[in-house]
Amino acid sequence: MTPTEYRPLVYLITHADSILSHRQLLKDIWRPSHADGSQYVRVYMGLLRKKIEENPSQPKHVITESGIGYRFIV
Repeated sequence: MTPTEYRPLVYLITHADSILSHRQLLKDIWRPSHADGSQYVRVYMGLLRKKIEENPSQPKHVITESGIGYRFIV
């Protein structure tokens, strides 16, 4: 796992069961320079799913909250 994949994973685990918006993830993980890059978040969530989910197309841990962001379920 790369450092760029590890940072969002740690952040998600630290905020487990909370809904985290795209903007919040961008601001807190990648800093304000990426504040409008929701596609950036989607790409890295997809990479995380491929590495930690048994079946990335049916995730049990990195859950998409439609129109809002993501939630990590332990």
